Amino acid sequence: MSLLWMLIVGGVIGWLAGLIMGRDIPGGIIGNIIAGVLGSWLGGMLLGSWGPKISDFYVFPSLIGAIVLIFIVSLILRSVGGRSRS
Repeated sequence: MSLLWMLIVGGVIGWLAGLIMGRDIPGGIIGNIIAGVLGSWLGGMLLGSWGPKISDFYVFPSLIGAIVLIFIVSLILRSVGGRSRS
C-alpha cells in the first residue's frame, strides 16, 4: 500500500509542478510520477525535510525539486530538439 501512495503522491506533485511551470512533462502520467519521485529526491537533497509530510514526501521540497527537474529537462529537450542536421 505504501508503494501505491508513493506513486499517487509522486504523480500529483509532478502534475502540480508541470502546471506551475506551464510545460508538459514528456510521458504523460508516467512522466508525472517520475518527475514527482525524482523531484522529491532532488528537493530532499537540496532543501532537506521541512513542511507537511504526505506518504514519505515533504510537500514543499518535493514540489520545488520537481519544478527544478522539469526546468532542467525542458532545457535539455529544447537544446536537443533545436539542433538541425545540415
